[in-house]
Amino acid sequence: MAASLDAGTLAATPRWFPHLLDPLTDRVLLVEKTEADYRDSAFLDERSLKADRPRHAVEWRHLAAAFPPAARRDLRYIFHIGHVGSTLISRLLGELPGLLALREPLILRVFADMLGQRGEPEALWDPQSIPGRLDVLTALLSRTFRPEQRALVKATSFVSEIAADLVPAGSRALLLHARPQRYLETILAGPNSRQELAMTARDRLKRLHRSAGGPRWRLWEMGEGERAAMAWAAETASLARAAESLPAGSALWLDFDAFLAAPAASLAALAGFLGVPLDPAGAERLAADPLMRRYSKATEYEYSAELRETVLAAARREQAPAIAAGLRWLDSAARDCAPVARALEAAAAGSTDAAATAIR
Repeated sequence: MAASLDAGTLAATPRWFPHLLDPLTDRVLLVEKTEADYRDSAFLDERSLKADRPRHAVEWRHLAAAFPPAARRDLRYIFHIGHVGSTLISRLLGELPGLLALREPLILRVFADMLGQRGEPEALWDPQSIPGRLDVLTALLSRTFRPEQRALVKATSFVSEIAADLVPAGSRALLLHARPQRYLETILAGPNSRQELAMTARDRLKRLHRSAGGPRWRLWEMGEGERAAMAWAAETASLARAAESLPAGSALWLDFDAFLAAPAASLAALAGFLGVPLDPAGAERLAADPLMRRYSKATEYEYSAELRETVLAAARREQAPAIAAGLRWLDSAARDCAPVARALEAAAAGSTDAAATAIR
């Protein structure tokens, strides 16, 4: 441990955030953050780094030694398929005194990469070391500024691949998704999401092939709508596998459109699921927060539910052929690919469950 870091303080407070784990050197970069830093950061990756903040690089084994068996390991998770309001919901829930919201810690992506290589001859981590590493990661991310707080971590979408490994015993996970039609409209609505689709299609198809047990499709034969549908299938299949692996009652599906239809009731239900107090009046106030009318990834811009509907309606008109092609691809893929079929079933059931949760 670096001389200026006290192990007891490190274990008790999130002041020193584990920004990055370098798997080649097995060293962790710790960066000093305030509670306001966590609240303001849309992403806890390189975009959240500030040049004037102190930082230390420590060996993983020294970091692990700072956490006794009695350290907290009670964080909650938000997993999602991307572009389904996860940042907004994380920001809103982070306004509650009982939750410390952490959005997309970069270290989780490293764990997803390393666990994806689990057991391979070229893997950097001994498979027998992984449970211990996960335990330390859980303790690191469970730290809060006050005892009555609980950490709520929103992961990057592809981290859902290891969701069942990440959620600690007795904890809970929110699974955010959207119906295929709405997802395709969202992705095809703007240049940034379409560019992201192009950049991630290869990895998503690899993941879908892995879950299907072998190659089924050729990326070069897929149009943009079909690639968007494949992305939905890959991400939703990951959530479905997580839901199947986690203990009963520890995962809650939420359709983002169901949330927007009844935000106050949805927030009350989510707070109850996560184990933090929120009465009906508090839920109404939170649902009326200015965050509901801002672009959650960059809050200086306006982006309301009404504007979203306008944008999606335009995509529905202008991208109709691509959307139709994507929906046909999903229907065809589900006939002989079990993960795609399960994704469609889980999303349909999750949309129904979310609507029921929101109006209870």
